[in-house]
Amino acid sequence: MAHLTDKPALLGQQSALPASPEEAVLDRVPNPHPDTDYLARFTAPEFTSLCPVTGQPDFAHLVIDYAPGEWLVESKALKLYLGAFRNHGAFHEDCTVRIGKDLAALLKPKWLRIGGYWYPRGGIPIDVFWQTGQIPAGLWVPDQGVAPYRGRG
Repeated sequence: MAHLTDKPALLGQQSALPASPEEAVLDRVPNPHPDTDYLARFTAPEFTSLCPVTGQPDFAHLVIDYAPGEWLVESKALKLYLGAFRNHGAFHEDCTVRIGKDLAALLKPKWLRIGGYWYPRGGIPIDVFWQTGQIPAGLWVPDQGVAPYRGRG
């Protein structure tokens, strides 16, 4: 799944949505500011996967924050990778943590966290959070900006 060359495989060409996360390619590009601590954020408010038991669609609002080291994730590859979960059956916890671990393995960031804010299944919303370690000293990390689920309240 991880593509580890300095030249992105998907950038600048038509690319079909991968059939599964296993078939997806995550590309990385060099960070032009590896000596500077800063936060990059990707938000996927319409993430979907499938319930592994019922096959019904599950929906989440994902927020991925990371402090880059030598590498940045290439955004087109990330979008296609996340889209590849559309037909993938897995529990909320598995999807959220897997995405975080895949990105951490590819990028080797100074720090990474992912928040998976899942819409209710069976009347219960499930929020899943994972991070690689402690926030680097002095790094400004804003709130992820997703309110707790309140239903109709």
